[in-house]
This record gives sequence, C-alpha cells and structure tokens, in this order.
Amino acid sequence: MSKKKAFKDRPFAYHQEVELSIATLTNLGLGLGRVALGEGEKGWVVMVAFALPGELVRARVFRNHANYSEADLLEVIRPSPHRVQPRCALFGTCGGCQYQNLRYEEQLEWKRRQVAELLEHMAGLAFEVLPVIGSPRPFGYRSKITPHYNAPRSGRELAIGFLRQGTRFDIVDVPRCEIATEPINRALAAARDEVRRLVAAEAPERGATLLIRDAAGRVTLSHEERIMEEVPLGGAGTLRLSFLARDFFQNNPFILPAFAGYVRDQARSCGARFLVDAYCGSGLFSLACAGVFERVAGVEVSESSVAFARENAASNSISNASFIAGDASGIFLGLDFPGADTAVVIDPPRRGCDEGFLRQLFRFRPRGVVYVSCDPATQMRDLRGFLAEGYQVRAVQPFDLFPQTRHLECVITLALA
Repeated sequence: MSKKKAFKDRPFAYHQEVELSIATLTNLGLGLGRVALGEGEKGWVVMVAFALPGELVRARVFRNHANYSEADLLEVIRPSPHRVQPRCALFGTCGGCQYQNLRYEEQLEWKRRQVAELLEHMAGLAFEVLPVIGSPRPFGYRSKITPHYNAPRSGRELAIGFLRQGTRFDIVDVPRCEIATEPINRALAAARDEVRRLVAAEAPERGATLLIRDAAGRVTLSHEERIMEEVPLGGAGTLRLSFLARDFFQNNPFILPAFAGYVRDQARSCGARFLVDAYCGSGLFSLACAGVFERVAGVEVSESSVAFARENAASNSISNASFIAGDASGIFLGLDFPGADTAVVIDPPRRGCDEGFLRQLFRFRPRGVVYVSCDPATQMRDLRGFLAEGYQVRAVQPFDLFPQTRHLECVITLALA
C-alpha cells in the first residue's frame, strides 16, 4: 500500500514490522493479536488479515488508529494446525474471501464464537449459541455474483472481477470464482470475453457491474429476466419461487431448505395462530410457513417483489397468505391479527431494524419473534430493545450461508416472558 500523507506515526512508524501471536478472529475476519509497547502493559492491538488464531506471524503496519493498528501479513512463523492450502490462487489478493486458509470445521466454530461474543458484549446476555449449521457445499455454492470493471486505461488489460483486499476501488481480475457454482463460472468466461470486445469497440468512460445468476443450472446475465428457484421443504413439499434476477434472494440454494425449514419451525414453536413476515421479498419465509399458520401476512417495500410473492402463493396453491407493498415500519397498521396470537418473522437489511419499526413492533407485542440477520452485530444491537421489552431469547442458531467468508446468517428466536 502507498503511504498516505496523513499517516499517524504512533505507536508504529509506517511499514514498521512487528512480530506477534494471533489470539482470535474479529467478526470482520481479521486475525487479532497484541504487541507490548512497554513493560507491564497489556499490549497494543494489531489486526492482521489472513492470520489465524494460534499463529506467530510477522506483519507490516500500514495504519494506526486511536486504539489499534492494522498490518499486512508478511510471514507465518508458526502456522496454525488448522491452516490449509487455499483453493483459489487469488486468495489474499481478492477481497471476496477471508477464510479459505482455514479448515472448514474451524470456520464454523469461530463463527459460533463470534456470535457468542457479540451476544455477550453487545446485548449483555450469556446464552448458548448452537453449533453453526454448515453449508452442504463449502465451495461452488454461490448462485449469484456481481463482477465489476473500471473505466479502461490505455495500455492496460481490463480487469474484470472483485475489489482488491483492503481497497475500495482497485479491481482484481478474476477469471474464475471458487465459491460460485460451475454454471456461473462457465458463463463468467463468456461474459468476460464479451465485455472486453465491447470495451475495445466502444471505449466507455465508465466501468460497470455485471450480474450473473444461476437458478437450478440455468444462468442469466439479464437483470430483468424472470427466473425460478425450487426450495424442498421435506414433508411440506417443494416451494417454487419466481422472481427477477436482480431481486434479492438468498444466494446459497444448497442450504436454503434447512434454513427456511428452521425459520418455519421456530415461528411455529411459540404456538401462535397467525404470522407476519416483515421484509418478505418474493415470499420465501411467508410461503414456507403458511402450512403451519391459519393466516400469513407479508410486507415488502419492493412492489415487484410483492407481485411475485402473490404469484408464488397462487402457483404453490397457498390461499392463506396475503402480501402488501409498503414500508415495514407500517406493517401493523390495520392488521387484524391479535398480537398475543401472532408470530413475527423479521429479516431486515444489513443495517438492522429502524427505530420506528421496532417501536411499532413492541406496541403490537407479538407472542414470538424470529429475527433473521445477515449481520449479527446490528442484530445484537436491536436485541437489547427486545430484552428491555420483556422478550426472552429461546434459541440462537447461526447458519453458514457464506463459507470461506466472514459472513453468516443468524436466527434468534424470542418469546414474551
């Protein structure tokens, strides 16, 4: 990395090399250790990407913050027994994956620990976090990728891929993605050739982002193409869900049956007769749960997703589910479900729930809540409000929808005390 003008040179000089033992992994996927600055001191925190717990490493500092530093990994002096050879040659350069060098079983255990630590430190709750449910496919699972390219530069080959580790704009050329499905990788090769042909012919002033989505082996590059995903739900049958390729849908279809089935079973466990599905998208959780509730109501801000949810209900012969387009903060207005007999499923965006939605939810006082989150940190922040309102945690179950990366989904089941 190039030296920045405003580099803060305390406690380490720019590019100063340090040797340290890695004690843990942060929820950003960084190895964390401490360097003693003086005798008797606890040690200054240094975060090192791609370093693993238990390792002794040599690292080079590139940034000092108020209470920690960041460093690049130079050498693993004493490797972890769980270190493995990454499958991708670009691992460590491409910023897409953080854990390809860590045995998969250990990835799951560290993700469980991270959820437990967030639960205790952010929500003030010591509660058993269940073992992470792993993906049936640790590689070749991702059903959508969005490669990027920047504006072409004269004399330089066009890079088409993903952000370089530690940067915000630099693109690494990625001819193959090991966590994407094989149909996507086949389509990626052709898409890269076509992009280079068009860029050479038209010399655009700006870059762009591609979309490549795989639905049951059928691949599309069109944002507006209609596609269908099948989700087996055991004895409940198979859901067939249609949506636009650009719409949000979980990108690991191989774990989706277990994931959706668990949410259904947890929602049912509180004994409610009715279900409200906030942030319902094209109806995955609503329709997966419809068979165990008298009535289901789903709400989604995207009108196109609501149209698909209604269509998906009809095509799956589900008549007790209704859907409305609107802000999730207004979902309880006019709802005729009694809160004491209703369960709520919430699956908000990464930023978590907004305060207006939570205030309305607490006024409604549903019997039970199943909170699904792709960011446990914002989930734990919101959990403090539930605990203050008299809800108790019944289960904390992480799912690894994103093997080889720092990301995961966490499902927390809550019920009124």
